[in-house]
Amino acid sequence: MSLKLVPGLGDKTILRLVEIFGSPEKVLAAGTKELSLRGPSRDMALGALAAKKFAKDPQAEFLYLKKNGFRMVCRNDADYPANLFAIPDPPAVLFVSGELLPRDLAAIAVVGSRFASPAGVLFAERLSSDLASCGLTVVSGFAMGIDSAAHRGALKAGGRTLAVLGCGLDINYPSLNSDLRRRIGGNGGLLTEFVCGTPPSAGNFPARNRIISGLSLGVVVVEAAERSGSLITARLALEQGREVFAVPGMAQSVRSKGTHKLIRQGAKLVENAEDVLEEIRPLLQPGRSSPGEIPFCATGAIEPFPQQQEEARGPEEKTLLKILDKIPKQIDQIALEAGMPVQRALALLLELELTGLVAQLPGKYFISGS
Repeated sequence: MSLKLVPGLGDKTILRLVEIFGSPEKVLAAGTKELSLRGPSRDMALGALAAKKFAKDPQAEFLYLKKNGFRMVCRNDADYPANLFAIPDPPAVLFVSGELLPRDLAAIAVVGSRFASPAGVLFAERLSSDLASCGLTVVSGFAMGIDSAAHRGALKAGGRTLAVLGCGLDINYPSLNSDLRRRIGGNGGLLTEFVCGTPPSAGNFPARNRIISGLSLGVVVVEAAERSGSLITARLALEQGREVFAVPGMAQSVRSKGTHKLIRQGAKLVENAEDVLEEIRPLLQPGRSSPGEIPFCATGAIEPFPQQQEEARGPEEKTLLKILDKIPKQIDQIALEAGMPVQRALALLLELELTGLVAQLPGKYFISGS
């Protein structure tokens, strides 16, 4: 906390200092001479650190976090998101309301315009709901429009969602999302790298966007103008080695110009959740790593899915597993034999597919994965 409150001391410098000295406590104990030889190059930050001058009282700030039910997660803490750990410029500290879980490694960001069309909002909500139904955590930026629809969709499906803020946790922004904020706190988390009291200034949002993409296996852009923060998120995703997806729209719509540009540049076109799942399935399989991939792949640490496999032994899932064998069956036939609606059967099958218990073939045919 203390290092985060030193004026002019950025995240890269904080992380470098901690690496050099071994711990935040040793950084704070270092003298001016030692810091000047091994520390930050900017005299102002160096002077403030050596003199222990903080923007706020660290102890008071810590107590304020605790009083409001917030907590601080540092880069070396066990629950610091592993996907985020691997990006070139990770935040040294995250302030969190809610919880971060191992299953959040399997996350997809859904982002887009604040001034979304009704069709865009409906699509984002449905897509996020379907992704969450398959066990994925939905990440977005808590803005009005597409971002809010993404969070709502995940919650509607009973799934998890992470909201990345461009301000302090104690700032009620946007105020229209007060109810959504409370709901997310119980089914995911709100997080930010900005200390409490930080207002939502324009310069904060590009930094926020790198966290959105960094938390995720891929980023879906639903609607975006030609110059849009969502396109910044997509660019950052590419730089971080993440997948980029885009949803097509009306040819003459201003809201579609950004997404169409991404598609022309090679982004995967998305019409439904399956288009996203098709691309990220290899990332969800253990032991299929290559240089430069995120730790989720490199370690094969599929933490969310052992839990899901236990959940997959509910009555409906058991019924589906009994129906399937090595002879492909089409979704309509499966739903008929299981006595359930096609959409319900499809959602359950996609979830089972992510656990490896079911495999999908072209044309919505399924076979047993065991």
